Amino acid sequence: MNSKNRKLFEKVYRDYFPMVRQMCLGFVNGDDDLAKDLAQEIFIIIWNKLDSFKGKSSHKTWIYRITVNSCLQHLRKEKKKNELSLTTIEHKLPDASDEKEIIDNKGLYQAIGKLNAIDRLVIMMVLDGLDHESISEVMGIKETNVRVKIHRIKKRLKKILENE
Repeated sequence: MNSKNRKLFEKVYRDYFPMVRQMCLGFVNGDDDLAKDLAQEIFIIIWNKLDSFKGKSSHKTWIYRITVNSCLQHLRKEKKKNELSLTTIEHKLPDASDEKEIIDNKGLYQAIGKLNAIDRLVIMMVLDGLDHESISEVMGIKETNVRVKIHRIKKRLKKILENE
């Protein structure tokens, strides 16, 4: 990798590691160590594929896709091992840069585990502040479908929270 790409990777890592880690937290039920490991694996993939980035989307969207695919692949492996423990969520997750708040609200991340993999992905993007258009691009579905999906996820989450 040339020095230009090395600098680009360092910038991408600095800018997007917190986002990737937060998404991973949602997929691994709040296990911070596992989320960090998974995020590191994702950045290894990004490192290896940086030369093939064509610029058809933003780096953020490209990294979201890699993160989603990696997290879903991780879930499939865990499901095969029959080790998935599913659990709930509130309305807002803590900022990924605030370690204490993440630890204090581990239950919030665990809560995401009660949703199916696609719904977990969508709610993590919503909580990360992505707009409907960006979510639509990452998911490969129409923006109106994203709105409907988000509405249904919120209703499901409300029901889960009321029952716990």
